[in-house]
Amino acid sequence: MPDLFIEEQNLNNFKDLPLAVRMRPRTLEEFVGQAHILGKGKLLRRAIESDRLNSLILYGPPGCGKTSLAWCIANVTKAHYFAINAATSNVEELRKIIAAIKLRRKNTGKRSILFIDEIHRFNKAQQDCLLPDVEEGNPILIGATVHNPYFSLTSALLSRSLVCELKGLSQEEIVQVLQSAIKDKERGFGDLKIKINEQALEFLSKICEADARRALNALEIGVLTTKSNQDGDIEISLDVAAESIQKKPVIYDNAGDAHYDTASAFIKSMRGSDPDAAIYWMAKMLYAGEDPRFVARRICILAAEDVGNADPLALVLANAALEVAEFVGMPEARIPLAQACIYVSCAPKSNASYMAIDKAYKDIENERLQEVPDHLKDASYKSAEKLGHGKGYKYAHDYPGHYVDQKYMPKNVQYYEPTEIGFESKIKERMKKLKARGGKNEKNNGSN
Repeated sequence: MPDLFIEEQNLNNFKDLPLAVRMRPRTLEEFVGQAHILGKGKLLRRAIESDRLNSLILYGPPGCGKTSLAWCIANVTKAHYFAINAATSNVEELRKIIAAIKLRRKNTGKRSILFIDEIHRFNKAQQDCLLPDVEEGNPILIGATVHNPYFSLTSALLSRSLVCELKGLSQEEIVQVLQSAIKDKERGFGDLKIKINEQALEFLSKICEADARRALNALEIGVLTTKSNQDGDIEISLDVAAESIQKKPVIYDNAGDAHYDTASAFIKSMRGSDPDAAIYWMAKMLYAGEDPRFVARRICILAAEDVGNADPLALVLANAALEVAEFVGMPEARIPLAQACIYVSCAPKSNASYMAIDKAYKDIENERLQEVPDHLKDASYKSAEKLGHGKGYKYAHDYPGHYVDQKYMPKNVQYYEPTEIGFESKIKERMKKLKARGGKNEKNNGSN
């Protein structure tokens, strides 16, 4: 039966444990990230510090700190710590652990934490088995899952639990975790002379995709497999970091020329209807750890700016790719992004909508503002009729073809000039017919 109370002095083989385990935080001050739930004054932090936590469900991506937070809570509250994995556990084991927890509390008066990793793998019967004892605080349940608990856990268990979502760590937070492991003499590599250059540190923080465990594992492999130089220094270069995490380094600085140059090539390739080049530059960005939302936003903007009404579906598909990418995350997000990238690249192009809004903006900025004609003003309130508002307005749906010729702004200015490309050619033909019909009406009115 697992009993992993986490004071290091109780672990004889502590130095043999993986770096990611040794570096688990012992206090809330050591915990990196998740300020939205663990910041000063936040509910979860208050519950931990006051030792008033009863049941907690943590969900978020791998390596964001779910297990580490459970260890930290046990250490802060001085609770005994039992850990199981739902993938390999069963009801019989649960009952034995809970019985042991009750006995321990009776004999020592101390509470115990039962940490269940991958708790979403428990079926309804297994989850129901926890309910009576969780309600009594025997044990303090902490469940961890990468799945949305509102879909994967029973409502009965959720109603007894505080549910907290953890976010993937930022690059800056990953760097902080790595630097802490390098400097820590007790649990990390502080006794070694490690020199890690900024490129290697940035590469690991970016390529681990917000997963602190993955970054620490790569650092550990790099340190343990790299021979010291003549000065006794272990040098972790970009090549060593790349080999340690088994991923090719790509020169791509989020705030530097490589970022902007690659993004520019991506946009211009889509605009130039070259799906192969567009996919290549997109792959480079995603491989290098670019936020998929940045890529999706570029596709959406281009779909509106450069495809426009030549193919109105392009923007719909681009927006769908943005939403799906946010929902599924990487690496699967690359698939809907690729679909949207290729569709937009191959779509007929027109920047007529973009040119129209820019022309209108220039007129607003440089010309005298046009006044709204009286017949178009709001006539829904009392006394509007006395002011002449709405008088003479023609309701388009009362006329043949749901169109009637009337003035919609004082000056005759054409901002939107549809092209002959794609669906826009149909728009152009329709607008041409409507204007011709309006011209005939003017002639008829003149002859009368």
